[in-house]
Amino acid sequence: MRKSMICTFAAFAALAMAPLRAMAQAWPARQITMVVPYLAGGATDALARIVAAKLQEQLKVPVVIENKGGAGGNLGTNSVAKAAPDGYTILFNINGHAISPAIYKSLPYDADKDFVRVTQLVSTASVLIIDPKLPARNFQEFIALARANPNKYNYGSTGVGNSLHLTMELIKKETGTDIEMVPFRGDAPLFTAMFASELQVAVVPMVSGKPHIDSGAVRAIGVTTARRVASLPDVPTIAEQGLPGFELAGWMGLFAPAGTPAAIVDRLWKESKIAIESRDIAPVLANLALIPVASSPAEFDAAYLADREKFTRIIRDAKIPQQD
Repeated sequence: MRKSMICTFAAFAALAMAPLRAMAQAWPARQITMVVPYLAGGATDALARIVAAKLQEQLKVPVVIENKGGAGGNLGTNSVAKAAPDGYTILFNINGHAISPAIYKSLPYDADKDFVRVTQLVSTASVLIIDPKLPARNFQEFIALARANPNKYNYGSTGVGNSLHLTMELIKKETGTDIEMVPFRGDAPLFTAMFASELQVAVVPMVSGKPHIDSGAVRAIGVTTARRVASLPDVPTIAEQGLPGFELAGWMGLFAPAGTPAAIVDRLWKESKIAIESRDIAPVLANLALIPVASSPAEFDAAYLADREKFTRIIRDAKIPQQD
């Protein structure tokens, strides 16, 4: 009797899995929608369009971008969380996905459980810059200056709880410095304030900071990645300058709704890897200061969870209030 029940259960399980296997084998058979939870324009949207075009070329089906901006990225992210787990609606998101659960009081989705992490496509470098009028030539000299002058200096942030804000808060904690945050509505007004010496320090994206570094309008004193960045080879990492192990790089990656068949997730990762590592994309990535990664779903899952824990700890330690 027991053996008969086991066989019956196995038969039912096989029947239940059959449609999923068939769906995975047929994928893709129609248009794929890649949701970008931000407005069109900017590095995130630019890379999403490049990847979508390559995937369309490889998969032989339309891959269209749908920009669903609003609520700090949560509007578009929620739409993918509620989408059918069939591989035809996927999410192109940044590391803000790992920050949202800690920075928002409530979310309409579960950032961990409602998604499958498909692949981290790229790593994004950021750079610590200072007003060149300051008597500091490098990271150690600036930290010494800040320690000797608590509350004298301001740092700029383009959003409460974004990765640039949290990177600066981590630097403050690790160095024991007290530097006041000043919010800005974007990179342009932040740089304007620094040019006028109203602002002394900021962590900014490499792509927006490099032109001003090259012109001498601001001084780069450290990159936040584990290794030096090719576009600024003479700028040491923060880890090299007294904070061993320091690393807080951004990223962009692909997510699928929870329940998406593993075969589809695996195919999407492998096709994305081919796309992001293609020779014609390399100069575009370099221009945007993006480093190709193309990690496997398992690798991305581990990296995501590590970032999730790190960002939660920074927000807690810095006593950053949760946002509505």
